[in-house]
Amino acid sequence: MHRRIGAIRLLLVSSPLVLAACAGAPIATIATAPTEIATTVAPSSPLVARDILDLTIGNVDLTTRATPDLWERMRAGFAMPELSNTAAQEKTLWYAARQEYLKRSFERARPFLFHIVEEIEKRGMPTELALLPLVESAYNPRAVSPAQAAGMWQFIPSTGKQYKLQQDWWRDDRRDIMASTTAALDYLQFLHSTFKDWHLALAAYNWGEGAVGRAVEKARARGEPTDYASLKMPAETAGYVPKLQAIKNLVMNPAIYNLALPEVPNAPYLATITKTRDIDIKMAARLAEMPVDEFIALNPSHNRPVIPGANRPTLVLPVDKVETFRHNLESNQDKPLSTWRVYLTKAGEKLEQIASRFGIDLAQLKSINGIGPRVRVSTGHTLIVPKDDKVADELLPVTIDQPAFAPEERVSRTAYVVRKGDTLFGIARKYKVSADEVRRWNKLAGTGVSPGQKLMIETVVADTPGKYRIAAKKGKKHAAVKAKRSVKIARR
Repeated sequence: MHRRIGAIRLLLVSSPLVLAACAGAPIATIATAPTEIATTVAPSSPLVARDILDLTIGNVDLTTRATPDLWERMRAGFAMPELSNTAAQEKTLWYAARQEYLKRSFERARPFLFHIVEEIEKRGMPTELALLPLVESAYNPRAVSPAQAAGMWQFIPSTGKQYKLQQDWWRDDRRDIMASTTAALDYLQFLHSTFKDWHLALAAYNWGEGAVGRAVEKARARGEPTDYASLKMPAETAGYVPKLQAIKNLVMNPAIYNLALPEVPNAPYLATITKTRDIDIKMAARLAEMPVDEFIALNPSHNRPVIPGANRPTLVLPVDKVETFRHNLESNQDKPLSTWRVYLTKAGEKLEQIASRFGIDLAQLKSINGIGPRVRVSTGHTLIVPKDDKVADELLPVTIDQPAFAPEERVSRTAYVVRKGDTLFGIARKYKVSADEVRRWNKLAGTGVSPGQKLMIETVVADTPGKYRIAAKKGKKHAAVKAKRSVKIARR
Protein backbone atom coordinates (compact mmCIF):
# COMPACT_ATOMS: atom_id res chain seq x y z
CA MET A 1 0.00 0.00 0.00
CA HIS A 2 1.23 3.48 -0.83
CA ARG A 3 -0.07 6.72 0.57
CA ARG A 4 0.36 10.07 -1.19
CA ILE A 5 0.95 13.09 0.99
CA GLY A 6 1.07 16.47 -0.72
CA ALA A 7 3.10 16.02 -3.88
CA ILE A 8 5.74 13.61 -2.62
CA ARG A 9 5.67 9.83 -2.42
CA LEU A 10 8.67 7.81 -1.18
CA LEU A 11 9.57 4.19 -2.08
CA LEU A 12 12.65 2.28 -0.95
CA VAL A 13 13.53 0.15 -3.91
CA SER A 14 17.03 -1.16 -3.80
CA SER A 15 20.14 -2.12 -1.94
CA PRO A 16 23.24 -0.95 -0.09
CA LEU A 17 25.78 1.27 -1.74
CA VAL A 18 29.07 2.14 -0.14
CA LEU A 19 28.61 5.90 0.12
CA ALA A 20 28.96 8.27 3.03
CA ALA A 21 25.70 9.05 4.78
CA CYS A 22 24.49 12.62 4.63
CA ALA A 23 25.03 14.69 7.74
CA GLY A 24 21.33 15.51 8.20
CA ALA A 25 18.69 13.39 9.91
CA PRO A 26 17.85 10.12 8.14
CA ILE A 27 14.88 10.28 5.85
CA ALA A 28 13.52 6.94 7.06
CA THR A 29 14.10 4.44 9.81
CA ILE A 30 13.30 0.75 9.34
CA ALA A 31 11.16 -0.35 12.29
CA THR A 32 10.50 -3.84 13.63
CA ALA A 33 7.24 -4.22 11.76
CA PRO A 34 5.96 -3.30 8.29
CA THR A 35 6.09 0.48 8.15
CA GLU A 36 4.84 3.13 5.76
CA ILE A 37 7.01 6.22 5.58
CA ALA A 38 6.26 9.50 3.86
CA THR A 39 7.53 13.05 3.77
CA THR A 40 5.15 16.01 3.87
CA VAL A 41 5.75 19.16 1.88
CA ALA A 42 3.75 22.29 2.62
CA PRO A 43 1.50 23.39 -0.29
CA SER A 44 3.28 26.72 -0.47
CA SER A 45 6.69 25.10 -0.84
CA PRO A 46 8.51 26.17 -4.03
CA LEU A 47 9.40 22.50 -4.49
CA VAL A 48 5.77 21.74 -5.23
CA ALA A 49 5.14 24.86 -7.23
CA ARG A 50 8.25 24.72 -9.37
CA ASP A 51 9.37 21.11 -9.63
CA ILE A 52 7.19 18.25 -8.45
CA LEU A 53 9.17 15.27 -7.22
CA ASP A 54 7.70 11.81 -6.96
CA LEU A 55 9.60 9.81 -4.37
CA THR A 56 8.37 6.44 -3.16
CA ILE A 57 9.07 4.35 -0.04
CA GLY A 58 7.05 1.15 0.02
CA ASN A 59 5.45 -0.98 2.68
CA VAL A 60 8.33 -3.17 3.87
CA ASP A 61 7.67 -6.74 4.98
CA LEU A 62 10.31 -7.28 7.63
CA THR A 63 9.38 -10.95 8.15
CA THR A 64 11.78 -11.74 5.31
CA ARG A 65 14.55 -9.82 7.07
CA ALA A 66 15.22 -11.94 10.12
CA THR A 67 18.91 -11.91 9.20
CA PRO A 68 20.99 -8.77 8.66
CA ASP A 69 22.88 -10.55 5.85
CA LEU A 70 21.41 -10.58 2.34
CA TRP A 71 23.36 -13.72 1.41
CA GLU A 72 21.56 -15.68 4.14
CA ARG A 73 18.23 -14.39 2.91
CA MET A 74 19.14 -15.39 -0.63
CA ARG A 75 20.21 -18.90 0.41
CA ALA A 76 16.89 -19.39 2.21
CA GLY A 77 15.09 -18.76 -1.07
CA PHE A 78 17.08 -21.18 -3.25
CA ALA A 79 14.42 -23.45 -4.74
CA MET A 80 15.62 -24.70 -8.14
CA PRO A 81 16.39 -28.39 -8.63
CA GLU A 82 20.08 -29.17 -8.21
CA LEU A 83 22.09 -29.81 -11.35
CA SER A 84 24.98 -32.10 -10.45
CA ASN A 85 26.36 -33.10 -13.84
CA THR A 86 29.99 -32.90 -14.90
CA ALA A 87 29.51 -29.48 -16.53
CA ALA A 88 28.23 -27.97 -13.27
CA GLN A 89 31.15 -29.42 -11.33
CA GLU A 90 33.66 -28.10 -13.87
CA LYS A 91 32.09 -24.64 -13.84
CA THR A 92 32.15 -24.58 -10.04
CA LEU A 93 35.90 -25.19 -10.03
CA TRP A 94 36.34 -22.64 -12.86
CA TYR A 95 34.63 -19.85 -10.89
CA ALA A 96 36.30 -20.89 -7.62
CA ALA A 97 39.68 -20.37 -9.29
CA ARG A 98 38.72 -16.81 -10.31
CA GLN A 99 37.99 -15.15 -7.01
CA GLU A 100 39.13 -11.68 -8.07
CA TYR A 101 36.61 -11.79 -10.90
CA LEU A 102 33.86 -12.84 -8.50
CA LYS A 103 34.88 -10.16 -6.01
CA ARG A 104 34.67 -7.40 -8.67
CA SER A 105 31.32 -8.70 -9.88
CA PHE A 106 29.71 -8.92 -6.44
CA GLU A 107 31.09 -5.51 -5.46
CA ARG A 108 29.46 -4.10 -8.56
CA ALA A 109 26.19 -5.73 -7.54
CA ARG A 110 26.14 -4.22 -4.03
CA PRO A 111 24.02 -1.16 -4.90
CA PHE A 112 21.14 -3.14 -6.38
CA LEU A 113 21.37 -6.79 -5.21
CA PHE A 114 18.82 -6.16 -2.46
CA HIS A 115 16.36 -4.78 -5.01
CA ILE A 116 16.74 -7.85 -7.21
CA VAL A 117 16.16 -10.26 -4.31
CA GLU A 118 13.20 -8.20 -3.11
CA GLU A 119 11.53 -8.24 -6.55
CA ILE A 120 12.14 -11.98 -6.95
CA GLU A 121 10.58 -12.76 -3.58
CA LYS A 122 7.53 -10.60 -4.31
CA ARG A 123 6.82 -12.88 -7.27
CA GLY A 124 7.50 -16.12 -5.41
CA MET A 125 10.39 -16.98 -7.73
CA PRO A 126 13.56 -18.88 -6.70
CA THR A 127 16.28 -16.53 -5.47
CA GLU A 128 18.95 -18.26 -7.58
CA LEU A 129 17.72 -15.87 -10.27
CA ALA A 130 19.41 -13.01 -8.39
CA LEU A 131 22.72 -14.61 -9.46
CA LEU A 132 21.80 -14.79 -13.15
CA PRO A 133 23.19 -11.31 -14.01
CA LEU A 134 26.63 -12.57 -12.99
CA VAL A 135 26.37 -15.18 -15.75
CA GLU A 136 25.01 -12.64 -18.20
CA SER A 137 27.12 -9.55 -17.59
CA ALA A 138 29.05 -9.78 -14.32
CA TYR A 139 26.35 -7.39 -12.99
CA ASN A 140 27.50 -4.71 -15.41
CA PRO A 141 24.54 -2.49 -16.52
CA ARG A 142 26.65 -1.06 -19.37
CA ALA A 143 27.67 -4.45 -20.83
CA VAL A 144 27.02 -4.84 -24.57
CA SER A 145 27.43 -8.09 -26.52
CA PRO A 146 28.50 -8.36 -30.20
CA ALA A 147 24.81 -9.01 -31.01
CA GLN A 148 23.90 -5.69 -29.27
CA ALA A 149 22.36 -7.35 -26.23
CA ALA A 150 22.69 -4.70 -23.53
CA GLY A 151 22.48 -4.23 -19.81
CA MET A 152 22.84 -6.33 -16.71
CA TRP A 153 20.20 -8.80 -18.00
CA GLN A 154 21.41 -8.66 -21.64
CA PHE A 155 18.27 -7.83 -23.65
CA ILE A 156 18.51 -7.61 -27.42
CA PRO A 157 16.65 -4.55 -28.81
CA SER A 158 13.54 -6.42 -30.03
CA THR A 159 12.88 -8.30 -26.78
CA GLY A 160 13.62 -5.13 -24.83
CA LYS A 161 10.88 -3.33 -26.74
CA GLN A 162 8.53 -6.28 -26.24
CA TYR A 163 9.02 -5.88 -22.49
CA LYS A 164 8.56 -2.09 -22.58
CA LEU A 165 12.19 -1.07 -22.20
CA GLN A 166 12.44 2.39 -23.77
CA GLN A 167 15.23 2.71 -26.35
CA ASP A 168 15.64 6.06 -28.07
CA TRP A 169 18.01 8.97 -28.59
CA TRP A 170 17.78 10.01 -24.95
CA ARG A 171 17.95 6.69 -23.11
CA ASP A 172 18.20 2.91 -23.26
CA ASP A 173 16.26 1.27 -20.45
CA ARG A 174 17.93 -2.06 -21.11
CA ARG A 175 20.68 -0.48 -18.99
CA ASP A 176 18.25 0.81 -16.35
CA ILE A 177 18.70 -1.23 -13.16
CA MET A 178 15.07 -1.13 -12.05
CA ALA A 179 13.33 -1.34 -15.44
CA SER A 180 15.53 -4.11 -16.80
CA THR A 181 15.09 -6.19 -13.64
CA THR A 182 11.32 -5.91 -13.94
CA ALA A 183 11.48 -6.86 -17.61
CA ALA A 184 13.82 -9.83 -17.00
CA LEU A 185 11.63 -11.23 -14.24
CA ASP A 186 8.51 -10.76 -16.40
CA TYR A 187 10.22 -12.68 -19.19
CA LEU A 188 11.46 -15.44 -16.89
CA GLN A 189 7.98 -15.83 -15.39
CA PHE A 190 6.55 -16.19 -18.88
CA LEU A 191 9.17 -18.79 -19.80
CA HIS A 192 8.52 -20.80 -16.63
CA SER A 193 4.77 -20.74 -17.25
CA THR A 194 5.50 -22.04 -20.77
CA PHE A 195 7.88 -24.89 -19.90
CA LYS A 196 6.89 -25.62 -16.25
CA ASP A 197 10.58 -26.21 -15.53
CA TRP A 198 13.16 -23.66 -14.36
CA HIS A 199 16.09 -25.27 -16.18
CA LEU A 200 14.19 -25.21 -19.48
CA ALA A 201 13.06 -21.63 -18.76
CA LEU A 202 16.68 -20.59 -18.30
CA ALA A 203 17.68 -22.39 -21.50
CA ALA A 204 14.95 -20.45 -23.29
CA TYR A 205 16.18 -17.19 -21.78
CA ASN A 206 19.53 -17.91 -23.40
CA TRP A 207 18.47 -19.68 -26.61
CA GLY A 208 14.90 -18.45 -27.16
CA GLU A 209 11.61 -20.13 -26.29
CA GLY A 210 11.00 -21.14 -29.89
CA ALA A 211 14.31 -23.00 -30.12
CA VAL A 212 13.80 -24.79 -26.80
CA GLY A 213 10.21 -25.65 -27.73
CA ARG A 214 11.35 -27.23 -30.99
CA ALA A 215 14.12 -29.16 -29.22
CA VAL A 216 11.57 -30.54 -26.72
CA GLU A 217 9.17 -31.57 -29.50
CA LYS A 218 11.93 -33.32 -31.48
CA ALA A 219 13.07 -35.23 -28.39
CA ARG A 220 9.49 -36.21 -27.57
CA ALA A 221 8.92 -37.42 -31.14
CA ARG A 222 12.00 -39.66 -30.87
CA GLY A 223 10.86 -40.99 -27.52
CA GLU A 224 13.82 -39.34 -25.76
CA PRO A 225 13.87 -37.49 -22.40
CA THR A 226 12.91 -33.81 -22.60
CA ASP A 227 14.71 -32.50 -19.51
CA TYR A 228 17.41 -29.84 -19.80
CA ALA A 229 20.36 -32.20 -19.37
CA SER A 230 19.08 -34.54 -22.11
CA LEU A 231 18.17 -32.05 -24.84
CA LYS A 232 20.42 -31.36 -27.81
CA MET A 233 21.32 -27.67 -27.79
CA PRO A 234 24.19 -25.32 -28.66
CA ALA A 235 27.27 -25.49 -26.44
CA GLU A 236 26.58 -22.05 -24.95
CA THR A 237 23.08 -23.03 -23.83
CA ALA A 238 24.28 -26.43 -22.61
CA GLY A 239 26.73 -24.61 -20.35
CA TYR A 240 24.32 -21.86 -19.26
CA VAL A 241 22.50 -23.54 -16.37
CA PRO A 242 25.73 -25.23 -15.14
CA LYS A 243 27.22 -21.73 -14.76
CA LEU A 244 24.30 -20.61 -12.60
CA GLN A 245 24.51 -23.84 -10.58
CA ALA A 246 28.23 -23.26 -10.08
CA ILE A 247 27.69 -19.74 -8.71
CA LYS A 248 24.91 -21.07 -6.49
CA ASN A 249 27.31 -23.71 -5.14
CA LEU A 250 29.84 -21.03 -4.24
CA VAL A 251 27.29 -18.74 -2.58
CA MET A 252 25.75 -21.64 -0.67
CA ASN A 253 29.08 -22.85 0.75
CA PRO A 254 31.71 -20.12 0.29
CA ALA A 255 33.96 -21.46 3.06
CA ILE A 256 34.45 -24.76 1.22
CA TYR A 257 35.93 -22.84 -1.70
CA ASN A 258 37.80 -20.34 0.48
CA LEU A 259 35.61 -17.57 -0.96
CA ALA A 260 35.00 -14.36 0.99
CA LEU A 261 31.71 -12.87 -0.12
CA PRO A 262 31.45 -9.08 0.34
CA GLU A 263 29.15 -7.89 3.09
CA VAL A 264 25.76 -6.92 1.69
CA PRO A 265 23.32 -5.70 4.36
CA ASN A 266 19.79 -7.06 4.11
CA ALA A 267 18.19 -3.63 3.94
CA PRO A 268 16.95 -1.22 1.28
CA TYR A 269 19.26 1.63 0.53
CA LEU A 270 18.15 3.40 -2.66
CA ALA A 271 15.20 5.62 -3.59
CA THR A 272 13.65 6.45 -6.94
CA ILE A 273 12.84 10.08 -7.72
CA THR A 274 10.61 11.19 -10.60
CA LYS A 275 11.65 14.56 -12.04
CA THR A 276 9.53 16.98 -14.07
CA ARG A 277 12.23 19.46 -15.14
CA ASP A 278 15.20 18.98 -17.41
CA ILE A 279 18.33 18.36 -15.40
CA ASP A 280 21.96 17.85 -16.32
CA ILE A 281 23.52 14.63 -15.09
CA LYS A 282 26.33 16.62 -13.47
CA MET A 283 23.79 18.89 -11.78
CA ALA A 284 21.80 15.92 -10.44
CA ALA A 285 24.97 14.45 -8.99
CA ARG A 286 25.90 17.81 -7.47
CA LEU A 287 22.46 18.24 -5.87
CA ALA A 288 22.79 14.77 -4.34
CA GLU A 289 26.38 15.60 -3.33
CA MET A 290 27.64 12.50 -5.11
CA PRO A 291 30.57 11.99 -7.48
CA VAL A 292 29.34 12.01 -11.08
CA ASP A 293 30.66 8.51 -11.80
CA GLU A 294 28.73 7.10 -8.81
CA PHE A 295 25.54 8.82 -9.96
CA ILE A 296 26.01 7.38 -13.47
CA ALA A 297 26.61 3.92 -12.00
CA LEU A 298 23.10 4.06 -10.50
CA ASN A 299 21.58 5.77 -13.55
CA PRO A 300 23.33 4.13 -16.52
CA SER A 301 20.46 4.28 -19.02
CA HIS A 302 20.91 7.90 -20.12
CA ASN A 303 22.59 8.52 -23.49
CA ARG A 304 23.05 12.30 -23.18
CA PRO A 305 24.50 14.68 -20.58
CA VAL A 306 21.01 16.04 -19.88
CA ILE A 307 17.87 14.19 -18.73
CA PRO A 308 14.64 15.61 -20.25
CA GLY A 309 11.89 16.16 -17.67
CA ALA A 310 8.98 16.01 -20.11
CA ASN A 311 8.79 12.21 -19.97
CA ARG A 312 9.02 12.20 -16.15
CA PRO A 313 12.31 10.31 -15.84
CA THR A 314 13.20 8.34 -12.74
CA LEU A 315 16.47 9.05 -10.95
CA VAL A 316 17.99 6.55 -8.53
CA LEU A 317 19.78 7.79 -5.41
CA PRO A 318 21.02 6.24 -2.17
CA VAL A 319 18.26 6.79 0.37
CA ASP A 320 20.61 8.79 2.58
CA LYS A 321 21.06 11.24 -0.29
CA VAL A 322 17.35 11.92 -0.90
CA GLU A 323 16.97 14.62 1.74
CA THR A 324 20.22 16.22 0.57
CA PHE A 325 18.94 16.23 -3.02
CA ARG A 326 15.57 17.67 -1.99
CA HIS A 327 17.13 20.41 0.15
CA ASN A 328 19.60 21.44 -2.55
CA LEU A 329 16.86 21.38 -5.19
CA GLU A 330 14.73 23.76 -3.13
CA SER A 331 17.74 26.04 -2.76
CA ASN A 332 18.22 26.09 -6.54
CA GLN A 333 14.61 26.48 -7.71
CA ASP A 334 15.31 29.91 -9.21
CA LYS A 335 18.39 28.63 -11.04
CA PRO A 336 18.49 26.58 -14.23
CA LEU A 337 19.05 22.86 -13.70
CA SER A 338 19.98 22.24 -17.33
CA THR A 339 22.53 23.99 -19.51
CA TRP A 340 21.38 22.38 -22.79
CA ARG A 341 18.80 23.19 -25.44
CA VAL A 342 17.63 21.77 -28.77
CA TYR A 343 18.98 23.40 -31.92
CA LEU A 344 17.87 22.80 -35.52
CA THR A 345 20.67 23.14 -38.05
CA LYS A 346 20.37 25.70 -40.83
CA ALA A 347 21.20 25.41 -44.49
CA GLY A 348 24.93 25.52 -45.16
CA GLU A 349 25.95 25.39 -41.48
CA LYS A 350 28.98 23.38 -40.56
CA LEU A 351 29.63 21.77 -37.20
CA GLU A 352 32.66 23.99 -36.71
CA GLN A 353 30.41 27.06 -37.02
CA ILE A 354 27.82 25.68 -34.60
CA ALA A 355 30.50 24.78 -32.04
CA SER A 356 32.02 28.25 -32.28
CA ARG A 357 28.64 29.96 -32.01
CA PHE A 358 27.73 28.16 -28.80
CA GLY A 359 31.19 28.27 -27.25
CA ILE A 360 31.76 24.54 -27.18
CA ASP A 361 34.69 22.45 -28.34
CA LEU A 362 34.00 20.72 -31.68
CA ALA A 363 35.03 17.32 -30.34
CA GLN A 364 32.69 17.74 -27.35
CA LEU A 365 29.79 18.78 -29.60
CA LYS A 366 30.31 15.65 -31.69
CA SER A 367 30.58 13.39 -28.65
CA ILE A 368 27.46 14.77 -26.96
CA ASN A 369 25.42 14.32 -30.13
CA GLY A 370 26.88 10.93 -31.06
CA ILE A 371 28.44 12.19 -34.28
CA GLY A 372 31.04 9.88 -35.81
CA PRO A 373 34.28 10.92 -37.49
CA ARG A 374 32.86 11.06 -41.04
CA VAL A 375 29.34 12.40 -40.57
CA ARG A 376 27.86 15.54 -42.07
CA VAL A 377 24.94 17.37 -40.47
CA SER A 378 21.96 18.04 -42.75
CA THR A 379 19.64 21.04 -42.69
CA GLY A 380 16.88 20.90 -40.09
CA HIS A 381 18.34 18.12 -38.02
CA THR A 382 18.40 18.18 -34.26
CA LEU A 383 21.39 18.76 -32.02
CA ILE A 384 21.66 19.62 -28.36
CA VAL A 385 23.83 22.64 -27.68
CA PRO A 386 24.62 24.83 -24.65
CA LYS A 387 21.95 27.34 -23.69
CA ASP A 388 22.52 31.05 -23.86
CA ASP A 389 20.81 33.86 -21.95
CA LYS A 390 18.72 34.89 -24.96
CA VAL A 391 16.80 31.60 -25.14
CA ALA A 392 13.69 31.09 -23.01
CA ASP A 393 13.79 28.18 -20.57
CA GLU A 394 11.65 25.36 -22.00
CA LEU A 395 11.51 21.60 -21.65
CA LEU A 396 13.45 19.44 -24.07
CA PRO A 397 11.24 17.28 -26.33
CA VAL A 398 10.20 13.86 -25.06
CA THR A 399 11.38 12.15 -28.24
CA ILE A 400 13.61 12.97 -31.16
CA ASP A 401 12.42 10.67 -33.93
CA GLN A 402 14.75 11.79 -36.68
CA PRO A 403 18.48 11.11 -36.55
CA ALA A 404 20.43 14.04 -35.19
CA PHE A 405 22.56 14.04 -38.31
CA ALA A 406 22.81 12.47 -41.76
CA PRO A 407 25.41 9.91 -42.77
CA GLU A 408 28.30 11.30 -44.72
CA GLU A 409 28.75 9.91 -48.22
CA ARG A 410 32.21 8.73 -49.14
CA VAL A 411 33.72 7.00 -52.15
CA SER A 412 34.71 3.33 -51.97
CA ARG A 413 36.92 1.86 -54.71
CA THR A 414 36.56 -1.77 -55.75
CA ALA A 415 38.85 -3.71 -58.11
CA TYR A 416 36.97 -5.87 -60.63
CA VAL A 417 38.59 -8.53 -62.80
CA VAL A 418 36.83 -8.88 -66.17
CA ARG A 419 35.49 -12.38 -66.84
CA LYS A 420 34.76 -14.16 -70.09
CA GLY A 421 31.50 -12.84 -71.51
CA ASP A 422 31.59 -9.54 -69.57
CA THR A 423 30.81 -6.29 -71.33
CA LEU A 424 31.51 -2.78 -70.17
CA PHE A 425 27.79 -2.02 -70.07
CA GLY A 426 27.03 -5.20 -68.08
CA ILE A 427 29.73 -4.37 -65.52
CA ALA A 428 28.38 -0.83 -65.20
CA ARG A 429 24.83 -2.13 -64.63
CA LYS A 430 26.09 -4.55 -61.97
CA TYR A 431 27.53 -1.69 -59.92
CA LYS A 432 24.70 0.75 -60.80
CA VAL A 433 26.99 3.24 -62.50
CA SER A 434 27.24 4.40 -66.11
CA ALA A 435 29.55 2.95 -68.74
CA ASP A 436 30.99 6.42 -69.34
CA GLU A 437 31.98 6.63 -65.67
CA VAL A 438 33.75 3.27 -65.83
CA ARG A 439 35.61 4.47 -68.96
CA ARG A 440 36.62 7.72 -67.27
CA TRP A 441 37.81 6.06 -64.03
CA ASN A 442 39.94 3.59 -65.99
CA LYS A 443 40.98 5.91 -68.86
CA LEU A 444 39.56 3.58 -71.50
CA ALA A 445 39.62 4.73 -75.13
CA GLY A 446 36.62 2.63 -76.18
CA THR A 447 33.99 0.27 -74.78
CA GLY A 448 35.84 -3.01 -75.29
CA VAL A 449 37.12 -5.07 -72.34
CA SER A 450 38.93 -8.42 -72.24
CA PRO A 451 39.05 -11.32 -69.70
CA GLY A 452 41.61 -10.79 -66.95
CA GLN A 453 41.58 -7.02 -67.35
CA LYS A 454 41.38 -5.13 -64.01
CA LEU A 455 38.92 -2.26 -63.70
CA MET A 456 38.49 0.18 -60.82
CA ILE A 457 34.86 0.81 -59.85
CA GLU A 458 33.88 3.69 -57.58
CA THR A 459 30.77 3.46 -55.39
CA VAL A 460 29.30 5.83 -52.83
CA VAL A 461 28.68 4.52 -49.30
CA ALA A 462 27.30 6.21 -46.18
CA ASP A 463 29.00 6.13 -42.81
CA THR A 464 26.72 5.55 -39.82
CA PRO A 465 27.13 7.79 -36.76
CA GLY A 466 28.55 6.71 -33.46
CA LYS A 467 26.91 6.83 -30.02
CA TYR A 468 27.56 9.27 -27.24
CA ARG A 469 29.01 7.82 -24.04
CA ILE A 470 28.71 9.80 -20.84
CA ALA A 471 32.16 10.24 -19.35
CA ALA A 472 32.68 8.14 -16.26
CA LYS A 473 35.55 6.58 -14.41
CA LYS A 474 37.20 4.07 -16.71
CA GLY A 475 37.45 0.48 -15.56
CA LYS A 476 38.61 -2.84 -16.91
CA LYS A 477 36.52 -4.63 -19.47
CA HIS A 478 35.08 -7.69 -17.79
CA ALA A 479 35.01 -11.16 -19.22
CA ALA A 480 31.26 -11.40 -18.94
CA VAL A 481 30.90 -9.09 -21.95
CA LYS A 482 31.37 -12.12 -24.12
CA ALA A 483 33.63 -10.66 -26.80
CA LYS A 484 34.35 -14.03 -28.37
CA ARG A 485 30.74 -14.55 -29.41
CA SER A 486 30.32 -14.11 -33.14
CA VAL A 487 26.60 -14.79 -32.95
CA LYS A 488 24.33 -14.12 -29.97
CA ILE A 489 21.86 -17.02 -29.87
CA ALA A 490 19.87 -15.63 -26.96
CA ARG A 491 16.40 -14.29 -27.73
CA ARG A 492 16.85 -11.51 -25.22
